[in-house]
Amino acid sequence: MVKPLTFKGEKKPKKRKHHEVVSSQNDEDSASGVDPTHDDSWTMPADVSELTGPTVIVLPTVPPTCLASDPNGNVFASRLENMVEGDPKTAEPHTVQQVWVASRVAGMASNELNFKGTHGGYLSCDQYGILGARREARGREENFTIDTIADNDGRVWYQLGTAATAKPEERKYIAATMDTGGMKRETDDDPSTKKVSISLRGDGESSSEDTRVLLRMQTRFRPQTEAAKEAARVKEKIGRPELESAAGRTLTDEEVKRLKRAKRDGTYHEAILNVRAKGKHDKYA
Repeated sequence: MVKPLTFKGEKKPKKRKHHEVVSSQNDEDSASGVDPTHDDSWTMPADVSELTGPTVIVLPTVPPTCLASDPNGNVFASRLENMVEGDPKTAEPHTVQQVWVASRVAGMASNELNFKGTHGGYLSCDQYGILGARREARGREENFTIDTIADNDGRVWYQLGTAATAKPEERKYIAATMDTGGMKRETDDDPSTKKVSISLRGDGESSSEDTRVLLRMQTRFRPQTEAAKEAARVKEKIGRPELESAAGRTLTDEEVKRLKRAKRDGTYHEAILNVRAKGKHDKYA
């Protein structure tokens, strides 16, 4: 019988019985949605410091668009299609061109980020305000400062400040300007059918509404607080000694498995009461 190839240092496979148990538990976790690494939903960061991983930069245009890049490193405004009732705060990408990977370099401030396009080039802005995504290495022109602002209605927006100017007080921002000259409506009732030309520049003023953007990130990359992490650890990890101590008796393998599953599902207290009750009945049987 021919055996599969093995390599030095490679871990030996676990016994089949144990493997089946682990696989079954993983399937249950996946079905119940407790594994955050498989969450493909999108959300808005509560703070700039949370922003990391796949990001959509929603521009202040009507109809809603977002910052995108093509394989040649050209940056353009791409029409958003995945939204709930046309609300840009619920926007999700429908093409990889609309996704940027946000990251920080060690030593950078919490509100300074780089944005890498899916084709390998970093978002950049030169001293003339021209945007591009052609360089595969990060430099001064690839650094962006994220400023948080609130309008008169209390809504929170962000501004992507460029590093093209030396002085922070002279910083310019990415702006999306809508060109309405010569456009034609396909219908008079639906403004979303208008053909609109959008100009993207990196020399916008901080006071301009054209520089206000929304940021959407994948939920699974949103960092958890220490309290949330600790709560998750307590919820997910519990061993046989703790379970037997709570039950007041020795448990079978099946009972341990059932209680651990109840711990993950949030029904632990009911399950442990049932185990205690069963133990009392067995005692006087």
